[in-house]
Amino acid sequence: MVKLYGYPLSTCTRLVALICKEKNIPYEYINIDLAKGEQNTPAFTANQPFGQVPYIDDDGFILYESRAIARYLIKKYPNQGTPLIPSDPKSEALFEQAASIEAFNFTAFVTPIVLEKVLQPRLGLQTNEERVSELLGLLQSNLNAYDVILGKQKYLAGDSVTLADLSHLPHGTVFYGAGFHDVFESRPNLARWWKDISNRPAWLAVKDGAF
Repeated sequence: MVKLYGYPLSTCTRLVALICKEKNIPYEYINIDLAKGEQNTPAFTANQPFGQVPYIDDDGFILYESRAIARYLIKKYPNQGTPLIPSDPKSEALFEQAASIEAFNFTAFVTPIVLEKVLQPRLGLQTNEERVSELLGLLQSNLNAYDVILGKQKYLAGDSVTLADLSHLPHGTVFYGAGFHDVFESRPNLARWWKDISNRPAWLAVKDGAF
């Protein structure tokens, strides 16, 4: 059985748990308490040298980085659960295109906004509103393009959901909950897509860290 070493508040841990649920992959969740510094212990860094969560142990095969883990699990279990990565070369290329869109046109902007609006206040630090405004302006432009794409097809890579769509959920949900729901809802095609992916049973099962 796959062992998932993670932390409930970790967006990357939630992504891996989400993929396990989508693919019907049994897994054992092992909590790493970041607040206690368990990620910095020699036992942990022997498997994850950066001291970050998550990593998996699949019968002795150690793998870290959530995107790499997600791809590995999807390709290891192609015939169970939701496919998530197409095998046809052109369809796979469109998936990789969508995956790049997620990483560089969405998460690259959403993550620092979440850092400023959610994590900084939790640490008693002041939000840099000027930086948030700048990042949000760039993100808004990108999401206009999302709305165009999603006006032509159901998901980012075509008419079937893929890992590229689901990878938006962990950071996007925190962003949405931080008061930026209008960013999604003001764009009809984006709003339809977000409602679709954010209500998938697999995500609802793990989004609050109940692994």
